[in-house]
Amino acid sequence: MKSVSLFENQKVLVLGLARSGQAAARLLAKLGAIVTVNDGKPFAENPSAQALLEEGIKVVCGSHPLELLEEDFALMVKNPGIPYSNPMVEKAREYGIPIWTEVELAGLVSEAPIIGITGSNGKTTTTTMIANVFNHSGKSALLAGNIGFPASEMAMTASVKDTLVMELSSFQLMGVETFRPHIAVITNFEASHLDYHGTFEHYVAAKWAIQNQMTETDFLVLNVDQDLAQELASQTQASLIPFSRLSKVDGAYLKEGYLYFKEERIMASEDLGVPGSHNIENALATIAVAKLSGIANQAIKETLSAFGGVKHRLQHAGSIKGISFFNDSKSTNCLATQKALSGFDKERVLLIAGGLDRGNGFEVLLPDIKGLKAMLVLGETAPKLAAVAKSAGIPVVFAKDVADATRKAFALAESGDTVLLSPANASWDMYRDFESRGDEFLATVAALKGEGDA
Repeated sequence: MKSVSLFENQKVLVLGLARSGQAAARLLAKLGAIVTVNDGKPFAENPSAQALLEEGIKVVCGSHPLELLEEDFALMVKNPGIPYSNPMVEKAREYGIPIWTEVELAGLVSEAPIIGITGSNGKTTTTTMIANVFNHSGKSALLAGNIGFPASEMAMTASVKDTLVMELSSFQLMGVETFRPHIAVITNFEASHLDYHGTFEHYVAAKWAIQNQMTETDFLVLNVDQDLAQELASQTQASLIPFSRLSKVDGAYLKEGYLYFKEERIMASEDLGVPGSHNIENALATIAVAKLSGIANQAIKETLSAFGGVKHRLQHAGSIKGISFFNDSKSTNCLATQKALSGFDKERVLLIAGGLDRGNGFEVLLPDIKGLKAMLVLGETAPKLAAVAKSAGIPVVFAKDVADATRKAFALAESGDTVLLSPANASWDMYRDFESRGDEFLATVAALKGEGDA
């Protein structure tokens, strides 16, 4: 960890705990800051706050008192999920207090070079692919960021011999000022989290912030199959490394069934361990990063061929009576579901979709769902999805939840069919998060197996 004196004897407020808040508080204390943690969960029900108090860190729990901000804080480090419309955040802005996320702290103290991955879809899969390729080749890669390992926690222990492979959300990137990865990847742009960002333009600006501090000695790996990405490409100081599934580019690309990097054939696309056009894109981004990092083709091919996906991202949940089940609960928008469907014979797919109604329609899915064997719809958007499915001539079944939909799909399916949970919606109308939704799908498949249907 780099020695940083910026926070010595400075008052810093950490707003919101969870794992990233805990990590930020501990790192700041280690750097000599006078840390106060503020979390809405009552102290008696808050083991994280209790642990920090035992370590000598001041905690204020159970509410967010605005008067706390009168203590002359030099900095606020907020949980990424807390919106900028939050009264505490708005008041901090009024007082002129800088507002960061803990990713900025990680960038300040990390001795390890950083590879940052963002985008609307494919972040977790690409991040995991990259880390796996590094580790398989003998280079030490540490997963960090939005993937479940707080960036500032990993940065404290990473050495110059490691590489931090960091998944970064738009929420996290809104709170960076000097953060500078050596390699950045933007997988794609799709309208998402507009309830947080307000507009698509603001959302894109948050994602684009990943490259704000990069120079020509750094590399930006960009999906140029999107017109927006091509427009933005001229606005970076980083060295651009394009990747494309649709055309040959001066980077990574798909050509006649093979994945290439700058004229060099790496592997056949059919050898990838996970299906779908989106995973070809994820693999191309991974290949670009790996080649920039001096990793041998054989290590890349072996890793990507063996890659089985990550939980809730087109995860194979097993088969029963010749019927395959795939958990793609992470697909929280239409683009993700479109890409998931691209990996299957649609005539043999029973799609489970639906969730939180954010006001958008689903007509964009029409070309992708035509020919499906059936669609099972649930949640707030069930009527909208049913209408689109009926216009495509697809049988529709309404379900009360994921478990009900899975059982009904299994009853309709035949050997050789696929039951795919790919909701195209956020989960919060019925579930705490997409993980909970996916776990219900996995548990139902396991129960069906246990009922003697395997």
